[in-house]
Amino acid sequence: MLASALLLFIVPVQVHYHPNGAPWNQRAAAGPDAEVPGWFYNLGATGIRCELTEEHPKALLVRHVFSDSPSHKKVKIGDLIIGSSGNVFKESHQNGYGMDVFGAQGPISEIAEKIQICQNKGRALPLLIERDGKRRVIKLKLKKRKSFLPGKASVGKTEEDPRLPILLDYLIKHQREDGSWGSPPHDTFAPLALMSSSEKRHRDAVLQNVRMHARTTKSKDNSWLINWRYMSAGIVLSEYYLQTREKWVIPELQEVYDFLIQSQYVDLIQLNPKSHETHPHAVPKTPLDSHGGWGHNPGFEGYGPISMLTAQGALVFGLMKRCGLNVDRERHDAAYAFLRRASGDNFYVWYEDQAAGPKDWADMGRTGTAAIAFQMNPWEGEHQGISLNYAELIGNHPESFPDTHGSPVIGMAFGALGAFCDPPSFKKLMSKNQWWFTLSECQDGSFYYQPNRDNAGYGADSRISASAAVAFILSLSKRALAITGKKSDSR
Repeated sequence: MLASALLLFIVPVQVHYHPNGAPWNQRAAAGPDAEVPGWFYNLGATGIRCELTEEHPKALLVRHVFSDSPSHKKVKIGDLIIGSSGNVFKESHQNGYGMDVFGAQGPISEIAEKIQICQNKGRALPLLIERDGKRRVIKLKLKKRKSFLPGKASVGKTEEDPRLPILLDYLIKHQREDGSWGSPPHDTFAPLALMSSSEKRHRDAVLQNVRMHARTTKSKDNSWLINWRYMSAGIVLSEYYLQTREKWVIPELQEVYDFLIQSQYVDLIQLNPKSHETHPHAVPKTPLDSHGGWGHNPGFEGYGPISMLTAQGALVFGLMKRCGLNVDRERHDAAYAFLRRASGDNFYVWYEDQAAGPKDWADMGRTGTAAIAFQMNPWEGEHQGISLNYAELIGNHPESFPDTHGSPVIGMAFGALGAFCDPPSFKKLMSKNQWWFTLSECQDGSFYYQPNRDNAGYGADSRISASAAVAFILSLSKRALAITGKKSDSR
């Protein structure tokens, strides 16, 4: 079963050409992108949104132009962008999911390189346009911008990317009255990014979010898809306590710990009988199957524990141990053992606790989360010191970064964090994906959720998720958190 399932991911597929129009026909329900008629690629600060089509494999079809952008009244809907600087694009679209097709190669990556060069040098961007059967060059004036910096900062340079404070202010502007940003991924990476700042307005926003996590978690909770929220709360509350040592946080952390202990799958008696009917292929056959893991909900529900949540659980327990909580080592080791069973010979972490092929790999979010979970392992033993193996795999295959299973925000942020355990791997990851950062940056300084294999979160939000992830990635080099290498104080 595993081999056939994996085959679906490694066969070259143009995933963005679906008969039902996906992903292009999906729209943002609110925010600055509600006016855009679909989920299209953002072409950086040009203000252009474009679609990739089979009919024009070496062109970008303009589908929207923002009125406050350099392209306003210059580029028109329906134009075909066929090149830049008088030269046509060289490669056809290769925009899919799998070892051979990760990333948007072709016109997308070529235009990203041109935009980056023009921004670095403060030059106008000359677009080669085909309109009404005729070619013309249209020059767009772009603001001078430095290249994305986190890869450089990771190898000894401490210069802060000027995008970070802009993004932090963007996040607090869009924080909800209850202190949240609307979902567990946002409520993980937005506050963690803000914790890198000493500005009062940013610290106040962090406290509001921390109190939201404290207010909405308890030792027993029967909500649906609940483990995602408790993992987020465990990470954020732990990091906040390690920064502030505010004693009121400890009882709140204890509640989260108590919940996660009872929601971890460790015994066949936790198996939901309905699983035999709904997910018969996933029902554990031995006591070891899925042992030590977490799924979407407590115990074994549906198709059972998964690697992404289990890696977060191992990370949370490691952080809680640093906060002084009495963490059950047997339970913690069970989570690490789950992740080792999920890891291939090359340390790629598969979806569940069965390893993929010895050389197979795909999106790296789970692998990155495992890397930081093992990095934060507080115990001596067999799981010590292997985080670099996971980090190096990410550096060896950086192209999967912007296209991940489930929530791209979680995959990208944890993938970057995992690679950060090994500075050379992080540098390779950032360098390979300059195109994504260049194209995702919008006129207002926010970042856009580009078309992806999975659309988790897109529709209700097209910018906050990507902005939170990018802000978090930009904050890594400040090492303000335990998970980024901050030394614990002696208080």
